[in-house]
Amino acid sequence: MSFIPLTSFPALNASLNGTCAFLLLTGYFFIRNKKILAHKICMSFAFIVSAIFLVCYLYYHAHHGATLFSGRGWVRPVYFIILISHTLLAGVVLPLALITLYRAWKGQFDKHVKIARITFPIWLYVSITGVVIYWMLYR
Repeated sequence: MSFIPLTSFPALNASLNGTCAFLLLTGYFFIRNKKILAHKICMSFAFIVSAIFLVCYLYYHAHHGATLFSGRGWVRPVYFIILISHTLLAGVVLPLALITLYRAWKGQFDKHVKIARITFPIWLYVSITGVVIYWMLYR
């Protein structure tokens, strides 16, 4: 990944999070309209984009370290509330997404739907707050 400047990773990661959120919402729209193949494609790409994000995120933080939030006043506790909830839920998303995708892949659609109702809002929240955190840190 050395062909990508380290300074480009925060924007890249935010773009991947935003793309994932878009794919999740689009996949949700498709399944609500009984377009199963389109749903499968969107959700598969959401997972792939999230996996790419995770690799990029780990690479960036292994080489850059933490970025300190410099905001002051009321925005500081807001930032940390968003960051803490994002971080905790991000740790839950990967196993939930894996289980959700596995159940769909195995044709266990009743189980898939049950866990997808939990996975979807958490995954969407993590994707959107990833963009919000980027915006608060770098903009």
